[in-house]
Amino acid sequence: MIEARHLRVLRAVASTGSFSAAGRELGCTQPAVSQQMKALEASVGTPLLVRGGREMRLTQAGEALVRHAAGILAGLTAAEEEVAAIAGLRAGRVRLVSFPSGSSTLVPTALAALRAAHPGTRVSLEEAEPPASVELLREGDCDVALAFRYEGAQGAEEWDDLVVQPLLRDRLVGLVPERHRLAQAGTVAIGDLAREPWIAGCPRCRGQLVEVCEGAGFTPRIDFATDDYPAVVGLVGAGLGVAVLPQLAIESVRPRHARVLTLEPAVRREIVALTLPDLAQVPAVAATLEQLGRAAARQQK
Repeated sequence: MIEARHLRVLRAVASTGSFSAAGRELGCTQPAVSQQMKALEASVGTPLLVRGGREMRLTQAGEALVRHAAGILAGLTAAEEEVAAIAGLRAGRVRLVSFPSGSSTLVPTALAALRAAHPGTRVSLEEAEPPASVELLREGDCDVALAFRYEGAQGAEEWDDLVVQPLLRDRLVGLVPERHRLAQAGTVAIGDLAREPWIAGCPRCRGQLVEVCEGAGFTPRIDFATDDYPAVVGLVGAGLGVAVLPQLAIESVRPRHARVLTLEPAVRREIVALTLPDLAQVPAVAATLEQLGRAAARQQK
């Protein structure tokens, strides 16, 4: 019989490449990892690792078991959480991953309400941009992922295998220095900024910027690129270029020495909360999704 603890060890060994590194990740000793791997190989009746000097690689059987491990462990976690909640042993635990502008706007409101309603529920938060955040969810390394995709974007990722809770549609806005010729315009066509130097955001937003600009007939000259929204605002405020940012990012950053303009034609991104079908049945996860939905509704008022 395959045990869950052995699968967790196998995943750690596969991701780190050694018993000692896996032990550090799991908080146990290298001999303990070795013993559990031997026990797993004995239970499945075939070698899972090829050991050669300092190099270690998975056998074909090992690769197959690692592929299935994420789904198996996610299902077990869902079962444990639901049974524990029903039995009254604990309120639950949720691992949340969010992109930065969601972390600073939607997440605080949602988690404050969740704590007030369910003080025993523990929530951890890590930051990652999609598609990395979505991959963390599929691999079983988080329970809820906040993600976004741009409307009409080429190659938009599919979420058909996940439970999708729509939260809001976040419009992109233009950002120009306060002494820019268009600073008082209120509304700007992206083509009016064709000859400006640009400050670009995260890699995904950067790709969307290039796509929108090329759709307007020009390729933006990107002088600066940073994942940090306050840095984007600071560079614009210093007169070093113009930028396009999501409205949520502006909500969490004071745009000093810069002016926010409505961008035409409108470009929006769909913001959602994602989870796995099994995890959606876990009370703590369901409560987190509910509070994220309420926080998004308040954000739009």
